[in-house]
Amino acid sequence: MRGRAAVAGLGMTALTRASGRTELELAVEASRAALADAGMAAGQVDAVLSYHMNDSVPVVGVARALGIERLGWHNDISGGGTQAASILGDAAMLIACGVASSVLVYRALNGRSGRRMNTVSTGPQERFTIPYGMAGPIPMFALAAQRYLHETGLGEEHLHAVVAQSRDNAAANPRALRRDPLSLEEYLARPYVCAPLRTVDCCQETDGACALVIRDARLAPEAPRIHAVVRGGGPGCSSMDRSPDVTAVFSAHVAAPLWEASGMRPRDVDVALLYDAYSWLVPRQLEDFGLARRAELGEFLLARRHARVNPHGGLLSEGYVHGLNNVAQAVRELRADRETALVTGFGGSYGSAALLVRPG
Repeated sequence: MRGRAAVAGLGMTALTRASGRTELELAVEASRAALADAGMAAGQVDAVLSYHMNDSVPVVGVARALGIERLGWHNDISGGGTQAASILGDAAMLIACGVASSVLVYRALNGRSGRRMNTVSTGPQERFTIPYGMAGPIPMFALAAQRYLHETGLGEEHLHAVVAQSRDNAAANPRALRRDPLSLEEYLARPYVCAPLRTVDCCQETDGACALVIRDARLAPEAPRIHAVVRGGGPGCSSMDRSPDVTAVFSAHVAAPLWEASGMRPRDVDVALLYDAYSWLVPRQLEDFGLARRAELGEFLLARRHARVNPHGGLLSEGYVHGLNNVAQAVRELRADRETALVTGFGGSYGSAALLVRPG
């Protein structure tokens, strides 16, 4: 499917902490903006995809509200951040197989004022983990973070460098909810959610929506191309009871397949849109994708050599639309002057990654 599909349109709502609107209203606004950006009418869409965790509106509802009278392939994909990059692959496969020529992708949620991600789950797995303090995702990934920091020799000043750089990058982004600079002293004064993660080390909870229109590249010759997409995972920080390495996030499993599938190398990437649900995931992904060596991570971060990561501020500073806003930023970067963008989707030990390229 290499180069067969292109991201022809993107749209976003304002990102807020209290939208006062339904997920349907948010999804429709972002979708209409994406269609307008692609120069398309809703009736030209022949497939609709979304991903959510029972916190959004089904695709048939959005299609109906947009006035799509005849809907072809459509799917509500169960999942969260793991889907942020791989949903591009789902759309590209539909196009490469001839099932669709124009695919609308969206993610809409009231992640702050509605259902919040950081609520304690009470499923079967959590009945075993809650007695040990593992109440929700932050304690689990904080444990993995603690081990990663120990093994790499990274510390508070390095996590601060990640968060502070995201703030600096967001300063010129009018969509970003966190744009104020953050000194080391201010960082250290922020309370822990679960050590070593402070409040500012965790991505935001946000109301908003993002949408993309992905088309057959022949219909959008000037649009950024989807070059390669991979999805996978293995034992790691979300299956700690059976993992030889609790720090092994998705990138430890998908980086090598991405380079193999794409025929590219880390040096080909000139902008990285990394899923920064937690600050420590940035150095971990830099290492796994070959953008920095483990031995140089400390100096790399303190020298702010990661400034090309998430130039819009990422999930830490722009806002949280379950990673699809990072994909939107990759498109903006390629429309400007970047040649190759890496985008990732995190879900613990499982996730996805994609390479988008500028046509030419």
